[in-house]
Amino acid sequence: MAGGRAETDSVPVRRGSFFSDGEQLETDAESGYNGGSGLLADAMDEAGVDLAVKRARLIYNPTSGREEIRRRLPDILQRLEQGGIETSCHATTGEGDATGAASEAIERGFDMIIAAGGDGTLYEVINGMAQHEKRPPLGILPLGTTNDFARAVGIPKHWEYAVDLIIGQYKRTIDLGKANDRYFINIAGGGSLTELSYEVPSKLKTMIGQLAYYMKGIEKMVNFRPTRVRIDAEGVGEFEEKIMMFLICNSNSVGGFERLAPEASIDDGLFEVIILKKCNLADFLRVATLALRGEHLNDPLVMHFRSRRITVTTEDHVQLNLDGEYGGTLPCTFTALKGHLEIFVDEHGIASYRKRLIAGTQL
Repeated sequence: MAGGRAETDSVPVRRGSFFSDGEQLETDAESGYNGGSGLLADAMDEAGVDLAVKRARLIYNPTSGREEIRRRLPDILQRLEQGGIETSCHATTGEGDATGAASEAIERGFDMIIAAGGDGTLYEVINGMAQHEKRPPLGILPLGTTNDFARAVGIPKHWEYAVDLIIGQYKRTIDLGKANDRYFINIAGGGSLTELSYEVPSKLKTMIGQLAYYMKGIEKMVNFRPTRVRIDAEGVGEFEEKIMMFLICNSNSVGGFERLAPEASIDDGLFEVIILKKCNLADFLRVATLALRGEHLNDPLVMHFRSRRITVTTEDHVQLNLDGEYGGTLPCTFTALKGHLEIFVDEHGIASYRKRLIAGTQL
């Protein structure tokens, strides 16, 4: 690796187990493994998976998720190679680097792009992909501090299971959001506390993980104040309101709240919009508690509707949060781009790790 890049050509097959639908196949000793195509290839062949070698570009953030990707990268590359995916790598070196790398990967004709890191890495990668007319499918390895979108679509945080979903090559077409000239895959927001995620220093996230966000949240509470905005939502109308924050959701998993936007769907061409009206800190904490249980939508302080296109303007200085990253300032027009990207997901609609968690077994 030099200059922040890791180029990997052919990677030798690694002996190891492969999981399919939550079941472990035989070990090398049990199956009489002899260094041939391996258990993974055999299982894929029996399942009718295309064994033609594909080329992937893996874009990863080396500091993401307490630097787990640094430790796991050799194993990830070997497992992908074992599954018939020849993979070369790009290690990001700073803000915006993943966007350029993703765009370059499309221009170079890779069969797929894999984003390894957290929501911030995913955000940059889709911004490099979304502008192209022809876009290869995207694989996601959720190895960051926050992985909201991966959680929403059932992609396991355990790296082996996430890699196996990519190897399985089952794709789902999803919507993306566009905010002026930027794109987002999960959430856009503005107002009090929404700038919290991108103001947390990367080094602090690497050292203490999710706790860094809680510490920053307590610090931001002192500046908790309302903003007057004008909102024009297609199919809803135009109105003015003093608000604490607005959230434009493409999925149901936002900031660790899995029930915050319960009606959000990643493939219906619509956003779910949630607005918190002017309130005091005590009311905010009360509504946040309701949101943890999914009981906030009927609260009088909460506005809730669905729309394909929303324009938000204000006379105040309001920063935007796009997938946890700084996304500019208001005014902004948010547009749902239906069916704009393909991602690799679990064929059965729920990842095997979730089945195990439901059964009470931790990975």
